[in-house]
Amino acid sequence: MDGRDTDLKKELDATLQTRRELGEEYESALVDSFLEKVDQRIDGAVERRVRRQFAEQQMTAARDSRSPRATDSFGERFGFGIVSLVLAVPLSAIGGGVANLPGLLTAWAGIVGVNVVQAARTNPGLFGRRRAAAREDRWED
Repeated sequence: MDGRDTDLKKELDATLQTRRELGEEYESALVDSFLEKVDQRIDGAVERRVRRQFAEQQMTAARDSRSPRATDSFGERFGFGIVSLVLAVPLSAIGGGVANLPGLLTAWAGIVGVNVVQAARTNPGLFGRRRAAAREDRWED
């Protein structure tokens, strides 16, 4: 766990402790404040990633040897999965703490949805090939 993850965990712990001390009437403000910090963390990560991808595309264009699509490496996909799991912890805690099981399920539905979109983006035709193959199998029978 790196320092940023530890900081986020400390923030969550402090938010939960503050909620216990202040009571439910401040819960909404505390959750909003924590989510703002998570949003800032995500925005920073996205900004760094966009800058890195832009620099990689510029280098690729300068070399004229690879397409911009070739910058989607295994490391980036793996990193996306790790970031997704790391963010799943506080999102699950918030969703489960605020809305119990429905909140937890909503948080995980969002996490799964983001990962499905990422998989479809990095692997064009990933879901379309299966449907097309299933249609061909039906016609052959």
